[in-house]
Amino acid sequence: MNVLLAGATGAIGRQLIPALTKAGHQVTAIIRNPGNRERVKDLGGDSLVADVLNRDQLLKAVDRISAHAVLHQATALRGASPRLRPDDPTNALRSTGTTHLLQVAQAVGATRFVTQSLITGYGYFDHGDRVLTEDDPFGQQRGTYGDPVVEGCRSTEQQVLAVDGIALRYGMFYGPHAFSDKFADMMRKHLPILPAGGGGTTSWIHVADAAEATVAALERGRPGQAYNIVDDTPITWGQFAAVVATAHHTPRPKAMPRWLLKLTAPYLACLMADTSMRVSHAKGTSDLGWTPAHPSVHEGLKRIAT
Repeated sequence: MNVLLAGATGAIGRQLIPALTKAGHQVTAIIRNPGNRERVKDLGGDSLVADVLNRDQLLKAVDRISAHAVLHQATALRGASPRLRPDDPTNALRSTGTTHLLQVAQAVGATRFVTQSLITGYGYFDHGDRVLTEDDPFGQQRGTYGDPVVEGCRSTEQQVLAVDGIALRYGMFYGPHAFSDKFADMMRKHLPILPAGGGGTTSWIHVADAAEATVAALERGRPGQAYNIVDDTPITWGQFAAVVATAHHTPRPKAMPRWLLKLTAPYLACLMADTSMRVSHAKGTSDLGWTPAHPSVHEGLKRIAT
């Protein structure tokens, strides 16, 4: 397929272009910064310059282009605030950006559309020990600091599923340029980054596995469906940080009292201390023929430690 990819230079995009080309697809990346042309070329893709949030510029950039599919992986996590304001740029990309990219899909004749969603769309609270599936309620706000993320996921999914597209609810990303690298950098600086007690349990996914699942969804996903993309082993944030410290040879993680974390970084407190969930990828395995090559964070980071 000829594939238009928004979000080519993020943690998953850097894995996704090679995965797509290896599977025989041709990739054209939509990039906002012309300086990223060489990076995209090195990864195996072509590029065009446009801002996903600028509708007119975007549609002009794809004029006379044809594509079979559009993949929406655009985020702006580097610009996110620890307090996660409602005007967070990633949420704009999931709402307005999705609207614009769906218009692009129509303009280029694409018949497949895959969007990035997150398991946090199930809600920022303690879900207990029950394993969540795609049949569980999704996109319901509960008056927490995580509500903007929930709303962003709800918006992109509602728009995409309504036109028989596919939504991928990724777990917490780790691997190159993702959470594990960020945690390692903070631990080298001896920064307190964990809630006391280790925080809640959540489900994870290596960025390389996320990329392979995305290719599988592009090729075999059922129209109008959402899929959880997670590994086999939910762990706490404390366990995650300990594995990262061992793999990256950093000092052990420091903990912060929950009240202080909520005061200084309320979104992180909501994510790491207040939220706990265990998520199943059984539907993705059944429909997509996909299983994570890295069944746990420990396995995923093992090669770094050696």
